[in-house]
Amino acid sequence: MTDAGTTGHSADAHAPRGSTPLLTLGALGVVFGDIGTSPLYALKESFIGHHPMPVTELRVLGVLSVIFWTFMIVVTLKYVVVMLRADNKGEGGSLALLALLSRHGDRKRLTAGLTMLGVFATALFFGDAIITPAISVLSAVEGVGTINADFTPYAMPVALVIIVGLFAVQRFGTARVGAVFGPIMLGYFVILAGLGAMAVADRPDVIRALSPVWALRFVLDDPHLAFLALGSIVLSVTGAEALYADLGHYGAKPIRFAWLLFAFPALMINYLGQGALLLEQPNAIANPFYLLASEAWRLPLIVLAVVATIIASQAVITGAFSVVRQAVQLGLVPRLTIRHTSRIAEGQIYVPLINWLLCVSVVVLVVVFGNSSNLASAYGIAVTGTMAITTLMLAVLVTQYWNWPRWLSWPLIALLGLVDLTYFASNLTKFFDGGWFPVVIALISFTLLTTWAKGRELVHVELKGGAMPIEVFVKSVSQGVHRIRGTAVYLTSAAVGIPPALLHNLKHNQVLHERVLLTTVKVLNVPYVRDEDRVSVEALGGGLNRVVIRYGFSEDPDIPAALAAARDEVGVCDAMTTSYFLSRQTVIAGSKPGMARWRERLFAWMVRNSATAMDFFKLPPNRVVELGSQITI
Repeated sequence: MTDAGTTGHSADAHAPRGSTPLLTLGALGVVFGDIGTSPLYALKESFIGHHPMPVTELRVLGVLSVIFWTFMIVVTLKYVVVMLRADNKGEGGSLALLALLSRHGDRKRLTAGLTMLGVFATALFFGDAIITPAISVLSAVEGVGTINADFTPYAMPVALVIIVGLFAVQRFGTARVGAVFGPIMLGYFVILAGLGAMAVADRPDVIRALSPVWALRFVLDDPHLAFLALGSIVLSVTGAEALYADLGHYGAKPIRFAWLLFAFPALMINYLGQGALLLEQPNAIANPFYLLASEAWRLPLIVLAVVATIIASQAVITGAFSVVRQAVQLGLVPRLTIRHTSRIAEGQIYVPLINWLLCVSVVVLVVVFGNSSNLASAYGIAVTGTMAITTLMLAVLVTQYWNWPRWLSWPLIALLGLVDLTYFASNLTKFFDGGWFPVVIALISFTLLTTWAKGRELVHVELKGGAMPIEVFVKSVSQGVHRIRGTAVYLTSAAVGIPPALLHNLKHNQVLHERVLLTTVKVLNVPYVRDEDRVSVEALGGGLNRVVIRYGFSEDPDIPAALAAARDEVGVCDAMTTSYFLSRQTVIAGSKPGMARWRERLFAWMVRNSATAMDFFKLPPNRVVELGSQITI
């Protein structure tokens, strides 16, 4: 029953609330959980991954230099400085950016291309959401092998128990747990910096790696090996996209403070410490993160790392729920059951279907790949693909929307594009070693997203084409149709003509309520809509009114609440005298042009398995009447 709009307003009430220090602490716990756990495996995989290379001074300092300048260019310049400015009424993320560009785009071909890019970036995110919990938790638990090699076979079973438990508690919500994420991650980053600083004190010459000269020497020494190594080095910035995606939760300033004052220094000091350790003990490459600590402190470090990876996984899972809700609202995904787990925090939601699909996928991934090194080969394509798409969308934003001068915009986009595409190309070399997995997940997700969007468009065209004109209907009902007391709310996706449910009801029951509200829900390309812009009403005559209810893509529709709040415009909709009429459509794949037959069948299956409009729009179950109809596309 939803339809995408093109304009709207935001509500200031939805801006992040709280003091900057508290929001910074919260951002540290949620936004930087993924990138914060990258020291567990990034440097190790750069040397002993699927493209191993000898541990030498040139390569250690070279890899560290590449990591540092990747932090500077990709995370600091691209996301912290530029992308955090690209907010859609305070919201960030691929879908929010897509909605922003679509709202201001005046070229249909350009807008269509951006839509495909934005949808594919969303599809890639789901591959990332599956791999992140798997590699993070497994790499943390594998640290037990540094205490006793006999414990190594137990790493996978323990990781599976932790992962299943993590998904099992999602239905209870994360509001209380989230309150302690920040302090835990602050302690985690402090320990990261402390461990790294102690190792750097033993080999202060490792600081030479901060010079770009070492990155250049590393590349020139063996360009082919350096190119392959980039596929593992990029693991150091996995999770950078979260800086932009979580913009609406914390705001730009707290995220910038958390990165520049805490996460960036702590991560870089730890990487330098691991490098210093490798300069002294090349054999420590087996697990340089844990070997930074003395044996007595290794078990507590493992426990802390496991907790940090759980937090990182939680952030990704919560992000998946938020992305799915936005996709539902924007018409890219069928209606799903979405449960709110907090009466206070609107963003605290739980999507059962997505939760258990992720859980099964993560478990299968861990069992099939077996260890974090194998998983690292699958990690990267989704991340770098999303980053490259974001840069392309950013190019349109700075040139077409922000109108930055060419001397500034072109060099910026060229630099970011070169870095992103180089990393993406390097990760493509891992395709047959496991990189195929996120690509397959992304293609499946992309097919589902685009099939649903196209199918809804075809259904909308069919309904609009067969709708009876308002003038004809009003004239016909004024000639002897029996009217009964009460209000009838007919939900319709098309804000024109008469909905099929009304025609069916009149045909079979031969009565019409004294007041009829033809109600359409429109989802606008903004995250929130102001209360005063929520509802508009148009009198059609004969007791009929056209009601349009507007929501942002980060809001949950509640039709009874919206009608109650707009009683001055629509009248009083008493719970005992108001009935809600829905048209439950059965879609049949036909020979009409529009989609391939297999996609039409897929869309019909998705329609059958989508959540009912009654639950999605929060309609009272005892006041809903469903009338079936068939549509051939």
